[in-house]
Amino acid sequence: MRLLLVEDHPEIAEWVGKALIQVGYVVDHLDRGDFADHALASEAYDLVILDLSLPKMDGLEVLRRLRSRGATLPVLILTARGSTEDRVRGLNMGADDYLPKPFELDELEARIKALLRRSSGHTPLLRIGRLEFDTTTRQVSVEGRPLPLTPRELAVFEVLAARLGKPVSRETLFEKIFSFDADAHAEAIEIYVHRLRKKLEGSGVAVSTLRGLGYVLGEIGDG
Repeated sequence: MRLLLVEDHPEIAEWVGKALIQVGYVVDHLDRGDFADHALASEAYDLVILDLSLPKMDGLEVLRRLRSRGATLPVLILTARGSTEDRVRGLNMGADDYLPKPFELDELEARIKALLRRSSGHTPLLRIGRLEFDTTTRQVSVEGRPLPLTPRELAVFEVLAARLGKPVSRETLFEKIFSFDADAHAEAIEIYVHRLRKKLEGSGVAVSTLRGLGYVLGEIGDG
Protein backbone atom coordinates (compact mmCIF):
# COMPACT_ATOMS: atom_id res chain seq x y z
CA MET A 1 0.00 0.00 0.00
CA ARG A 2 1.34 3.42 -0.99
CA LEU A 3 0.76 6.29 1.43
CA LEU A 4 1.43 10.01 1.14
CA LEU A 5 2.60 11.66 4.36
CA VAL A 6 2.23 15.45 4.23
CA GLU A 7 3.98 16.85 7.30
CA ASP A 8 6.30 19.88 7.60
CA HIS A 9 7.79 18.95 10.98
CA PRO A 10 11.00 17.02 10.09
CA GLU A 11 11.24 14.96 13.28
CA ILE A 12 7.59 13.88 13.20
CA ALA A 13 7.80 13.07 9.50
CA GLU A 14 10.91 10.95 10.00
CA TRP A 15 9.42 9.16 13.04
CA VAL A 16 6.11 8.37 11.34
CA GLY A 17 7.67 7.54 7.98
CA LYS A 18 10.18 5.06 9.38
CA ALA A 19 7.54 3.36 11.52
CA LEU A 20 5.16 2.88 8.60
CA ILE A 21 7.90 1.63 6.28
CA GLN A 22 8.96 -0.93 8.90
CA VAL A 23 5.47 -2.46 8.90
CA GLY A 24 5.40 -2.74 5.12
CA TYR A 25 3.89 0.46 3.76
CA VAL A 26 5.42 2.47 0.94
CA VAL A 27 5.62 6.08 2.11
CA ASP A 28 6.18 9.28 0.13
CA HIS A 29 6.83 12.36 2.26
CA LEU A 30 6.21 15.99 1.31
CA ASP A 31 6.50 19.04 3.54
CA ARG A 32 4.54 21.67 1.54
CA GLY A 33 0.88 21.90 0.67
CA ASP A 34 1.44 22.89 -2.95
CA PHE A 35 3.78 19.93 -3.46
CA ALA A 36 1.15 17.63 -1.96
CA ASP A 37 -1.55 19.04 -4.22
CA HIS A 38 0.59 18.37 -7.28
CA ALA A 39 1.49 14.84 -6.15
CA LEU A 40 -2.13 13.95 -5.42
CA ALA A 41 -3.12 15.14 -8.88
CA SER A 42 -0.45 13.11 -10.65
CA GLU A 43 0.39 10.05 -8.48
CA ALA A 44 -1.68 7.07 -7.29
CA TYR A 45 -2.02 6.65 -3.52
CA ASP A 46 -4.08 4.42 -1.24
CA LEU A 47 -4.27 6.89 1.64
CA VAL A 48 -3.13 10.37 2.66
CA ILE A 49 -1.92 11.43 6.10
CA LEU A 50 -2.40 15.19 5.99
CA ASP A 51 -1.23 17.87 8.38
CA LEU A 52 -3.26 21.11 8.36
CA SER A 53 -0.61 23.73 9.11
CA LEU A 54 1.50 23.55 5.97
CA PRO A 55 3.60 26.15 4.12
CA LYS A 56 2.49 27.49 0.72
CA MET A 57 -0.95 25.81 0.88
CA ASP A 58 -3.04 24.95 3.93
CA GLY A 59 -3.95 21.32 4.48
CA LEU A 60 -7.67 22.06 4.24
CA GLU A 61 -7.13 23.60 0.81
CA VAL A 62 -5.18 20.51 -0.25
CA LEU A 63 -8.14 18.43 0.91
CA ARG A 64 -10.67 20.67 -0.85
CA ARG A 65 -8.79 20.43 -4.15
CA LEU A 66 -8.41 16.66 -3.80
CA ARG A 67 -12.15 16.13 -3.33
CA SER A 68 -13.01 18.64 -6.08
CA ARG A 69 -11.15 16.37 -8.52
CA GLY A 70 -13.42 13.50 -7.50
CA ALA A 71 -10.72 11.55 -5.64
CA THR A 72 -12.13 9.16 -3.05
CA LEU A 73 -8.96 7.86 -1.39
CA PRO A 74 -9.03 7.98 2.44
CA VAL A 75 -7.65 11.08 4.14
CA LEU A 76 -6.44 11.00 7.74
CA ILE A 77 -5.92 14.45 9.19
CA LEU A 78 -2.96 14.54 11.56
CA THR A 79 -2.50 17.91 13.22
CA ALA A 80 -1.86 19.94 16.35
CA ARG A 81 -5.04 21.92 15.67
CA GLY A 82 -7.25 20.26 18.23
CA SER A 83 -10.31 22.52 18.22
CA THR A 84 -13.74 21.09 17.51
CA GLU A 85 -14.20 23.71 14.77
CA ASP A 86 -11.10 22.54 12.87
CA ARG A 87 -12.11 18.90 13.28
CA VAL A 88 -15.63 19.55 11.98
CA ARG A 89 -14.34 21.62 9.04
CA GLY A 90 -11.95 18.87 8.02
CA LEU A 91 -14.56 16.14 8.24
CA ASN A 92 -17.13 18.23 6.39
CA MET A 93 -14.64 18.86 3.60
CA GLY A 94 -14.14 15.13 3.05
CA ALA A 95 -11.60 13.88 5.59
CA ASP A 96 -12.23 10.31 6.77
CA ASP A 97 -10.60 10.50 10.19
CA TYR A 98 -8.88 12.97 12.50
CA LEU A 99 -6.00 12.27 14.90
CA PRO A 100 -4.71 15.19 17.00
CA LYS A 101 -1.07 15.53 18.02
CA PRO A 102 0.49 14.18 20.17
CA PHE A 103 -0.46 10.63 19.28
CA GLU A 104 0.75 7.07 19.65
CA LEU A 105 2.08 5.18 16.63
CA ASP A 106 -0.04 2.15 17.48
CA GLU A 107 -3.20 4.24 17.25
CA LEU A 108 -2.09 5.82 13.98
CA GLU A 109 -1.38 2.42 12.45
CA ALA A 110 -4.72 1.05 13.68
CA ARG A 111 -6.60 3.96 12.12
CA ILE A 112 -4.72 3.56 8.84
CA LYS A 113 -5.60 -0.14 8.72
CA ALA A 114 -9.26 0.61 9.43
CA LEU A 115 -9.46 3.25 6.70
CA LEU A 116 -7.73 1.04 4.13
CA ARG A 117 -9.94 -1.91 5.00
CA ARG A 118 -13.07 0.23 4.72
CA SER A 119 -12.04 1.73 1.39
CA SER A 120 -11.15 -1.64 -0.14
CA GLY A 121 -14.60 -3.08 0.59
CA HIS A 122 -13.02 -6.42 1.48
CA THR A 123 -13.94 -8.56 4.47
CA PRO A 124 -11.28 -8.61 7.23
CA LEU A 125 -10.31 -12.19 6.32
CA LEU A 126 -9.67 -13.09 2.69
CA ARG A 127 -9.46 -16.80 1.85
CA ILE A 128 -7.93 -18.07 -1.41
CA GLY A 129 -7.07 -21.73 -1.80
CA ARG A 130 -5.31 -22.80 1.40
CA LEU A 131 -4.16 -19.25 2.01
CA GLU A 132 -5.67 -16.71 4.39
CA PHE A 133 -4.97 -12.98 4.43
CA ASP A 134 -5.99 -11.04 7.52
CA THR A 135 -6.40 -7.48 6.26
CA THR A 136 -6.50 -6.18 9.83
CA THR A 137 -3.12 -7.54 10.92
CA ARG A 138 -1.80 -7.77 7.31
CA GLN A 139 -0.74 -11.35 8.07
CA VAL A 140 -0.63 -13.97 5.30
CA SER A 141 -0.84 -17.59 6.39
CA VAL A 142 -1.22 -21.04 4.81
CA GLU A 143 -3.31 -23.49 6.82
CA GLY A 144 -2.59 -21.48 9.95
CA ARG A 145 1.16 -21.16 9.37
CA PRO A 146 2.43 -17.59 8.83
CA LEU A 147 3.94 -17.00 5.39
CA PRO A 148 7.23 -15.11 5.84
CA LEU A 149 6.97 -12.23 3.39
CA THR A 150 9.32 -9.26 3.26
CA PRO A 151 7.71 -5.79 3.29
CA ARG A 152 8.06 -5.48 -0.52
CA GLU A 153 6.70 -8.98 -1.13
CA LEU A 154 3.76 -8.16 1.15
CA ALA A 155 3.19 -4.92 -0.76
CA VAL A 156 3.06 -6.84 -4.06
CA PHE A 157 0.68 -9.40 -2.54
CA GLU A 158 -1.65 -6.70 -1.17
CA VAL A 159 -1.91 -4.93 -4.53
CA LEU A 160 -2.65 -8.19 -6.35
CA ALA A 161 -5.08 -9.38 -3.65
CA ALA A 162 -7.01 -6.10 -3.89
CA ARG A 163 -7.70 -6.95 -7.55
CA LEU A 164 -8.08 -10.69 -7.07
CA GLY A 165 -8.51 -12.46 -10.39
CA LYS A 166 -7.88 -9.27 -12.39
CA PRO A 167 -4.63 -8.26 -14.10
CA VAL A 168 -2.39 -5.61 -12.59
CA SER A 169 0.21 -4.04 -14.87
CA ARG A 170 3.88 -3.97 -13.97
CA GLU A 171 3.75 -0.16 -14.02
CA THR A 172 0.87 -0.09 -11.53
CA LEU A 173 2.70 -2.46 -9.20
CA PHE A 174 5.81 -0.30 -9.42
CA GLU A 175 3.85 2.84 -8.51
CA LYS A 176 2.25 1.08 -5.55
CA ILE A 177 5.35 -0.47 -3.95
CA PHE A 178 8.08 2.11 -4.54
CA SER A 179 8.15 5.68 -3.25
CA PHE A 180 8.87 8.37 -5.83
CA ASP A 181 12.40 8.91 -4.53
CA ALA A 182 13.29 5.21 -4.62
CA ASP A 183 16.30 4.24 -6.72
CA ALA A 184 14.59 1.46 -8.64
CA HIS A 185 13.24 0.56 -12.07
CA ALA A 186 10.03 -1.13 -13.18
CA GLU A 187 12.03 -4.27 -14.00
CA ALA A 188 12.58 -4.75 -10.26
CA ILE A 189 8.93 -5.81 -10.02
CA GLU A 190 9.79 -9.06 -11.76
CA ILE A 191 12.21 -9.92 -8.95
CA TYR A 192 9.60 -9.44 -6.23
CA VAL A 193 6.92 -11.29 -8.20
CA HIS A 194 9.34 -14.20 -8.67
CA ARG A 195 10.10 -14.31 -4.94
CA LEU A 196 6.41 -14.13 -4.07
CA ARG A 197 5.65 -16.99 -6.47
CA LYS A 198 8.24 -19.19 -4.76
CA LYS A 199 6.78 -18.49 -1.32
CA LEU A 200 3.23 -19.20 -2.52
CA GLU A 201 4.14 -22.70 -3.70
CA GLY A 202 1.96 -25.28 -1.96
CA SER A 203 -0.67 -22.71 -0.94
CA GLY A 204 -3.08 -23.41 -3.79
CA VAL A 205 -2.56 -19.82 -4.93
CA ALA A 206 -0.32 -18.53 -7.71
CA VAL A 207 0.66 -15.36 -9.52
CA SER A 208 0.14 -15.74 -13.27
CA THR A 209 1.48 -13.54 -16.04
CA LEU A 210 -0.89 -12.35 -18.77
CA ARG A 211 1.18 -11.15 -21.69
CA GLY A 212 0.59 -7.48 -22.34
CA LEU A 213 -1.71 -7.09 -19.31
CA GLY A 214 0.34 -7.83 -16.21
CA TYR A 215 0.09 -10.16 -13.23
CA VAL A 216 -2.94 -11.91 -11.73
CA LEU A 217 -3.32 -13.48 -8.29
CA GLY A 218 -5.72 -16.40 -8.17
CA GLU A 219 -6.46 -19.87 -6.96
CA ILE A 220 -4.69 -22.62 -8.92
CA GLY A 221 -7.13 -24.26 -11.29
CA ASP A 222 -9.65 -21.44 -10.84
CA GLY A 223 -11.42 -20.79 -14.16
